[in-house]
Amino acid sequence: MKTTVLNIKNNRIEMIDFYNEATEDYKFWSKDFNMHFGYFVPFRTNPFKRDSMLNQMNAQMIKRLNIGTSKHRLVDLGCGMGGTMRHVLKTYKNVIAYGVTLSDFQVKHGNMLLKGENGIILKENYNKTSFTYNSFNSAVAIESFCHSGHNDNSIKEAHRILKPGGILIIADAFLKKNVPELCKGSKYAYNKLCNHWSLEKLETIDNMIEKIKSFGFKNVKIENASFKVAPSVLHVPFAITGFILKKILSFKPIKQESFHNLKGSFYALLSGLHFKSFGYYIISATK
Repeated sequence: MKTTVLNIKNNRIEMIDFYNEATEDYKFWSKDFNMHFGYFVPFRTNPFKRDSMLNQMNAQMIKRLNIGTSKHRLVDLGCGMGGTMRHVLKTYKNVIAYGVTLSDFQVKHGNMLLKGENGIILKENYNKTSFTYNSFNSAVAIESFCHSGHNDNSIKEAHRILKPGGILIIADAFLKKNVPELCKGSKYAYNKLCNHWSLEKLETIDNMIEKIKSFGFKNVKIENASFKVAPSVLHVPFAITGFILKKILSFKPIKQESFHNLKGSFYALLSGLHFKSFGYYIISATK
């Protein structure tokens, strides 16, 4: 997929506007403001309780960081409202957590939710932060790198700010095929998903792994978590219906950004049904 500099710039602006206006809607998706899908573990999470699965995704990310007991600096690259940060800070008292986002709304309200915790959200571009080299013991990116098209700069910057031995965990949707190889249904869902959720593009999982290795990461591990994530994705139509009914009954208009969010959620569900074209993966790598 060819992308001009102008498109990248416009996409970034649209993405900021999208999250400034639509973030508050995520309260309906998650009372903890987890702005991602969940992870289902039989007998541990309840498939009918969405937040149980969403917080389990946080737990799965944290488990892979090998935090230990010594002082640990964590950065969430595209942190949203800081849901994952709050989860790790409740679990580990030795962690100092930083989050970065380009949304003023998320910075302001996310820091309000973090009040009293050992963490802070900063207005930063995860492709080019102001952090010094070798600043963090670990970094996470949950469904955030897709907004810049799983860009080389995202991986390069994560490698730069991690300490030697630091761990990067990425949880995101990826293509299993190159875009020209997608069937008509998959390509339609893909284009609509990118449009409504302000995604630059999705990288193929094979290309993503090669990128990660090319920037110096080692011990790269990949988990196809598609079937673990699927139960939370199936909540989408019910969440959309409930959200619309709530707005109607409260006589409140639905913002344009909210419509985009709702449509993006629908196409995420539609994409997830094309198992041969899309997959949800958790990637861990060590600097």
